[in-house]
Amino acid sequence: MIGSKLGSLCFGITAAAAMSQVFAAPLSREEVSARVTSAAADLSNLEAPGADLSGLDFKGATLHGASLKGANLSKAQLRGCNLDVAILRNAILVQADLSGASLFASVLANADLSGANLRSARLMGNAERANLEGADLSDVKGGSDMRNQPMGLFRLVLTHARLKGARLERADLSNADLSYADLREADLSDANLTNAKLVGAVLTGAHLDRATLAGAEIQNANFKGAKGLASVRGLEKTEGKDQAVFDP
Repeated sequence: MIGSKLGSLCFGITAAAAMSQVFAAPLSREEVSARVTSAAADLSNLEAPGADLSGLDFKGATLHGASLKGANLSKAQLRGCNLDVAILRNAILVQADLSGASLFASVLANADLSGANLRSARLMGNAERANLEGADLSDVKGGSDMRNQPMGLFRLVLTHARLKGARLERADLSNADLSYADLREADLSDANLTNAKLVGAVLTGAHLDRATLAGAEIQNANFKGAKGLASVRGLEKTEGKDQAVFDP
């Protein structure tokens, strides 16, 4: 029940933000490129759904509230960009550079971020069913403090996300929802998964050296072949451990 309310709130916040935008005619690749003329350009509420923006260098631009649903941003340079409240549902961000970017209350559902660089990015929104295979999410800031939520309960949602082989070293995923996520062979060394939801997640072959799992929900999670389990912190304080799958 709580999880469904959290998911609904994620959608509600982003939907309300999208509705508040002043919609204009979608811009073409040439028009967007022309507007990215200097570092930290203000492209707030940019309307470019479905546009081919592959390879463009956004030079740390502000893309707050941008509508980029289904846009092709493969290999785009978005490092340090403000993408808060942006709509990136179904967007293609293969090998895009989002290092240090801010994606608060953003929608990345069904987006393709395979091989993308999200190192040290702030990631807090709806990324359900996103493809993050081979992506670099090391040091990502995806944790939430449920005691300090002025807008209500809000957290990173990665349900059914594909994270096979992803780098998540030192990632803060506290309170994140990773239910049924594919984390096969992912590197979660030193990751913070305190109170995270890992129900039904697949972690076969994952690296969990010194990861923190205290308070995590791990019912039906598959840890077969996972490495570093002996060094995991708080495994004895997880919920549903007796229902999780481990090597004999």
